[in-house]
Amino acid sequence: MIVGTCKVYFRAPWVTSLKDKRMILKSIISKVKNKFNVSIAEIEMQDVHHNGAIGFACVTTNIHHADQIIQNVINFIENNIEGEVYDIKIEII
Repeated sequence: MIVGTCKVYFRAPWVTSLKDKRMILKSIISKVKNKFNVSIAEIEMQDVHHNGAIGFACVTTNIHHADQIIQNVINFIENNIEGEVYDIKIEII
């Protein structure tokens, strides 16, 4: 069993409230859940207006497949999130 995990950190300097930030997060999390077979959630900086972190994980039997899934999800998030992705941390176990 291979587990791939990823943390995506983003910044949205125009956000003025936690409600606005959560709307951005709920939108991207919902889109990822509908398109990919991964577990995804907001994981860090939950009380910070301008920054956020999304974590997701996949389980597979092949390292290459896990890496491919993670890269596809990252590309989707970068192209669809209302903000700037500034850091990505990937771990495959």
